[in-house]
Amino acid sequence: MTDIATLPYRPCAGLMILNADGKVFVGQRIDAEVEAWQMPQGGIDAGEDAQTAAIRELGEETGIAPDKVELIAIAPDELFYDLPEELVGKVWKGKWRGQRQRWFLYRFLGSDADIDIATEHQEFKDWTWVEPHTLPDVIVAFKKPLYEQVLAAFAPHLR
Repeated sequence: MTDIATLPYRPCAGLMILNADGKVFVGQRIDAEVEAWQMPQGGIDAGEDAQTAAIRELGEETGIAPDKVELIAIAPDELFYDLPEELVGKVWKGKWRGQRQRWFLYRFLGSDADIDIATEHQEFKDWTWVEPHTLPDVIVAFKKPLYEQVLAAFAPHLR
């Protein structure tokens, strides 16, 4: 049995994507057992910086091309979340206790037609735009504090 406290956090990048109406992109994970939504996010590969990872994840998860977004803000600090104990051995081959994430706020410059979640390694089965303040209510419970921190970090840029 691994002592969870000794496991490192997985380095990740997260993206809050705002459309022209001030709503945020969320996707419903293909592998989710509950009806939960999340913003695009994923691991930072070796030798990759967080912003490069964010743009790569944007394409991999949403099909949105890099020229369809513009950077608005970067969260000033890394944000962390812990996996629930029952998931630690099941997710990421048991190598991580949770994630440490660098978050980026982007303005979406395209149209809904520029979004295609049927990517090569599809992660979402559905997507929608939601009001920012509803984010903590539509995600898995263990990420609620993280999403509240993301909202606080980007509050000056949200309506």
